[in-house]
Amino acid sequence: MVNDKIEIMLQLIGLSVIQSIMLSLGQLTLKLALQKMPAFGWNLRFWGDMLTNWWFLLCGIMFGGASVLWMYILKHYPLSMAYPMASISYVIALVFAIIFLHETVSWNRWLGVALIMTGCIFVAR
Repeated sequence: MVNDKIEIMLQLIGLSVIQSIMLSLGQLTLKLALQKMPAFGWNLRFWGDMLTNWWFLLCGIMFGGASVLWMYILKHYPLSMAYPMASISYVIALVFAIIFLHETVSWNRWLGVALIMTGCIFVAR
């Protein structure tokens, strides 16, 4: 019984990490897509640029995959356990911003990340 609960929790954590990576990659590629876009406008140039932007396509693929995996998680695990695990994406997105966008992160954001991870540990127990 205890081993079954541990196995279920480890499965949920693994799926949540994969889903969070996909969601964070979606955010990263959306940021990269928007950096290559002209100013928003209701004109053919804007929409043409958006539809031919490979970063935007990759963003849609990542968000779509993350959504499908999220639906699987919601179907098979309690919402009260699954939803807090989705906050792992905040941590991963912050790390991606540092690595790929060369953003600096202040100590208070790191404190927030630590609190998020602490909350995930409490939920996982």
